[in-house]
Amino acid sequence: MTEYNHNPVTVEDKTAVVIGGTSGIGEAIALSFAESGADVVASSRDQKRVRDTADSIRERGAETVEITSDITDRDSLRSLRDETLSTFGSVDILVTSASAVSRSSLETITESEWADVFDVQLDGVYRAVQEFTREMNSGSIINISSISARLAAANLLAYSAAKGGTNSFVRAAAKELAPDIRINAIAPGFVITNQNRDQYAEGTEKRARIEERTLLGRVADREEIAGAALYLASDAASYTTGEIITVDGGFSDNVF
Repeated sequence: MTEYNHNPVTVEDKTAVVIGGTSGIGEAIALSFAESGADVVASSRDQKRVRDTADSIRERGAETVEITSDITDRDSLRSLRDETLSTFGSVDILVTSASAVSRSSLETITESEWADVFDVQLDGVYRAVQEFTREMNSGSIINISSISARLAAANLLAYSAAKGGTNSFVRAAAKELAPDIRINAIAPGFVITNQNRDQYAEGTEKRARIEERTLLGRVADREEIAGAALYLASDAASYTTGEIITVDGGFSDNVF
């Protein structure tokens, strides 16, 4: 019998930085990595959330440092990178999950609103990946995108455009970072977080419409997106780069 060798889905003994890692999907990813044996730095602009998430990481037996950061500020990202390197010696995994949304229409969105969304969603990804890869010899980068990058949604013009740009950035950066660093994106569908729990509450018309179209018949828990991130961060995904992994329960493909 031919022996089948495969890499396990684990990030044990790795160091991960999760920008936007103190709430929503980013927090779920940070805690999933900690449970899988990685040391994790979960960072955002909110000092209290950084502290609370650090406590949760330690409760899972992982090491961390408490560092605030702003994905719109290059100096802040450098400080995050350098303090992580000083503490742990390397960065093996980088996740960008910071988010900004404008729900203005094409007619009403202002230059400032447009710029603010792009500053976080696309320019921030560029800044973070550029700064961290200057000190990464190998590893995995994961950017959180969205199904909105390829599905039209009213009043999400800037967000959708920025996420589409993120997908293109991932594909182009993969060519430059290979073969030592892998970069991929996850495009979630509708995910329950503390920020949108009321919006997608059981019994609402919006949730019913989503569940009717979704092949799996439900919205996602944020931990289900973290599962995809764990795969991409692990050596099990050693032959995966430049990909946009859709995790939406079949929503995008249920057209007819």
